[in-house]
Amino acid sequence: MINNIRNFVIIAHIDHGKSTLADRFLEITETVPREQLSEQFLDRMNLERQHGVTIKMHPVRMLWSGIAGNSTLDKGPISSDNSSSFVLNLIDTPGHVDFNYEVSRALVAVEGAVLLVDALKGIQAQTLSNFHLAQNSGLKIIGALNKIDLNVINLVDRQKELAQLLKVPEKEIMLVSAKTGQGVELLLQQIVNQIPPPIIEVGKPFKALIFDSQYDYYKGVIAYVRVFDGKIKKGDKIKFLATRSEVEVLEVGYFKPALTPISELHSGEIGWIATGLKELRQVRVGDTVINPREVGKNEIVSPLAGYKEPQSMVYASFYLAGGGQDFEIFSQALAKLKLNDWALNYTPENSEILGRGYRLGFLGMFHLKITQERLEQEYGLDFVITDPTIPYKVWLKGKTASLEPFIITNPSQWPQEDLIERIEEPWVDLSIITPFQFVPNILKLIHENRGSNITTNSTTFGIEIKAKMPLDETIKKFYDNLKSVSSGYASMDYIISEYRLVSLVKLEVFLAGDKFESLSKLVITEKAEQEARKLALKLKNLLPQQNYPLAIQVKIGSRIVARETIPALKKDVTGYLYGGDRTRKMKLWQKQKKGKKRLLANAKLQIPSSVFIKIFSSRE
Repeated sequence: MINNIRNFVIIAHIDHGKSTLADRFLEITETVPREQLSEQFLDRMNLERQHGVTIKMHPVRMLWSGIAGNSTLDKGPISSDNSSSFVLNLIDTPGHVDFNYEVSRALVAVEGAVLLVDALKGIQAQTLSNFHLAQNSGLKIIGALNKIDLNVINLVDRQKELAQLLKVPEKEIMLVSAKTGQGVELLLQQIVNQIPPPIIEVGKPFKALIFDSQYDYYKGVIAYVRVFDGKIKKGDKIKFLATRSEVEVLEVGYFKPALTPISELHSGEIGWIATGLKELRQVRVGDTVINPREVGKNEIVSPLAGYKEPQSMVYASFYLAGGGQDFEIFSQALAKLKLNDWALNYTPENSEILGRGYRLGFLGMFHLKITQERLEQEYGLDFVITDPTIPYKVWLKGKTASLEPFIITNPSQWPQEDLIERIEEPWVDLSIITPFQFVPNILKLIHENRGSNITTNSTTFGIEIKAKMPLDETIKKFYDNLKSVSSGYASMDYIISEYRLVSLVKLEVFLAGDKFESLSKLVITEKAEQEARKLALKLKNLLPQQNYPLAIQVKIGSRIVARETIPALKKDVTGYLYGGDRTRKMKLWQKQKKGKKRLLANAKLQIPSSVFIKIFSSRE
């Protein structure tokens, strides 16, 4: 029966024990046999185990015969597996700020959330961010303190902090050890007692929301769905409202946690639909699925309220390091990755040196790193990756003026200087939680990174520092520097809040008189000369010598702001001479000099991709 279903997520700051708690749930409910259960069982990707973080949301269906302790709950049969069990549909979510979009997608598919907090570290920045996401989604939130097996000295204070955040009595904060299992069964009890079952209207036609997807070679696109109305089974016709595509269902099933086929999915349940579609763009995360045979011909079906499209805030160009022979594999890999990571965006582009590639958009630098590693490990590709950039809004003047700004994500899109009226860059609302003793160093760090509007607030769980800061500074090395100045104790979270005026220039690189657009860079005007000198010096140290002097020029418009020269490879053309008049040597030197000039005049510099890899990896 529908009253026995509980759909919920685990949300927390990174490294607070979400995946370990999910392991204990799987163990207690016997969803996975104990001998098959490994640590972080739901984190199936190699990268998740390597980095020790959850990257993708992971749904799983568990059956548990615990007693609800609430006489109003219907304990009738809900499954052929166990007629007295509760169906617990869990979605384990990522904790890193770059994967907040994964969390937001999971929240629309559930009615409740377990907010997990490491009792040693207390409430941190992402704890607050995830709490507000769940609160705004109208979910029932259960607070839990983890790692109580470590004899936390200030456990009572931690319990009070979390209770104050959730505005509940302290006794409602669950105390658990995901590692030992202590208190986990009581937490399951509270999930059954407190999280409401799905609300449905009987007799309504089938309607489901796609919250994730993946690709299977045999089954095509597999859509992860939350069914809100009606039911669906193998052989039924389904239609995707956004793409207007129609297809016959190959199979439906649950996550246990492997894809397990069943006869049909009902309202209130979370499961998957095998579509058989090989055209990946026909299925979109956030789309609504219906059965076209259950609605009238002229009936208008309104889509389910999903979630906002993610906005890329970091861009980088990816080119194959070994040339273009694997370009088709690269294209297919991106399409399949997009199915599993809807926050990823990409468009094709060309480089004068590196050939065909793609301009990829990410939510942050960690998202970029994970995408790169997935492409390399899962598809065996090797890349040259250009400097990450952020989106700028540029307003043009004169005949090209428009009410709408021109969005620039790549230096190659930079218009002529005299056409630019104004430029704006994205700023973030930055939130940092830290112990008191690190506040002075953190405030200094924020100032050094153009931060403003800085405020501090003493809370029960530490000092909360809020500030506004340019996104460009935030995504570079700010997080690493924050961990350094706070000895690892500070945590941060940020959201894009506004665009502000900025003065930018484009640094253009000329090598032997030829412009190399792939090396261009957008920088703040006041740092332009400093950045130009650093870039010219790096190129001098990395570029190979030629048979002619190689001039490195970094320009802003027509003005050269930095120059370095790599001397030519020089053969000793007078080595075989001995004795005689010096004029004999001088004639040979002059001849050699003229030859170098001819080489320079006809030079077509070829830079191997390995040098580009070094250039981009050495940039700060």
